[in-house]
Amino acid sequence: MSDPLQIIDVEGNLTGTAPELDNSTLIQMYTAIVRTRAFDSRCMNLQRTGKIGFSVPNRGVEATSVGAAAAMDASKDWFAPHYRDFGMLFYNDVPAEAMFDNMFGNSDDTAVGRQMPVHFSFTEPLKWLSISSPRGTQIPQAVGVSLAARKRGEDAIALTTFGDGSTSTLGFHSGMNFAGVMKAPTVFLCQNNQWAISCPSSSQTASESYAIKGEAYGVPSCIVDGNDVLAVYVAMKEAVDRARAGDGPTLIEAITFRLGGHSTSDDPTKYVPAEELEKAESEEPLKRFRAYLINEGVLTDESADKIREEADAEMLAGARAAEAKARPVLGTIFTDVWQEQPAHLKQQMEYCIKHYSERDEAVDENGEFPL
Repeated sequence: MSDPLQIIDVEGNLTGTAPELDNSTLIQMYTAIVRTRAFDSRCMNLQRTGKIGFSVPNRGVEATSVGAAAAMDASKDWFAPHYRDFGMLFYNDVPAEAMFDNMFGNSDDTAVGRQMPVHFSFTEPLKWLSISSPRGTQIPQAVGVSLAARKRGEDAIALTTFGDGSTSTLGFHSGMNFAGVMKAPTVFLCQNNQWAISCPSSSQTASESYAIKGEAYGVPSCIVDGNDVLAVYVAMKEAVDRARAGDGPTLIEAITFRLGGHSTSDDPTKYVPAEELEKAESEEPLKRFRAYLINEGVLTDESADKIREEADAEMLAGARAAEAKARPVLGTIFTDVWQEQPAHLKQQMEYCIKHYSERDEAVDENGEFPL
């Protein structure tokens, strides 16, 4: 396959044809990357101080997420993400507090504290399916969502994102095959961050690339520099336009690098060679996009610093607000599965609340026990 598409080099210099984006969109993209990194840092601090149990670092891969989000129409398109796509949420201006609600599992968490941290789900301001920890499960779901939208006559496409490790799952292969046969309006974005936890790409596949796997399923594919937010945008825009026009799916391989651990429970220095990490640091996306925007006169050092300061303050305020909220009440364990609660669940809920009441725990006026 051809070399990865690149528009901005590692020094922030223009090497290809830049897409026609206005300054406000470019700043929105830059701000989303900065906010993602600030959220990452705050989550690490919270986890290390025992205030949350878990997080998934996004440092180094933000351009892939943000460039992809910028090419979507959040008012009608669907997102079926994996757990390293915080930048898509921040590009679409999901409030930091709403994301921290999930990290703390509080009463305002859209999952009502039922899932691990990082398992975001939103209906506004974008259609964001709940993140799932098992690898690859979101891929066939995205195909189904996109086909359902087409059947309803909606002008909507679905984007599914996944890491290089997920290309070894059944979900990837069945989803790709299904989309190819049905010409589903689905975009597959493989975030090739080089390491599936401690498994390098060289041990993951014998193929010359992940993108080439699309050929077996009749799905056009391409490779892009995943640290170049503009290149990701261009590749995504073409794939989105194809899908929306009824021309079927596309597989994009974005070559990037996870600079942090797989999660806050992981130490990449134990398995990633030091020279590889050092090289990746020199190619990371935030530094190069900042340099490009300053070169183009879109930002100055002062305005870029201000964006970072505002992001840091936003994350601190969001975390404090989420931490101060009450936990979900006990009765929520028994809700949301059925439109009308069946008798056996009502009986279980009443028994459970009564059990805690008899332990002299505080029950609120609705008969619900705060966890």
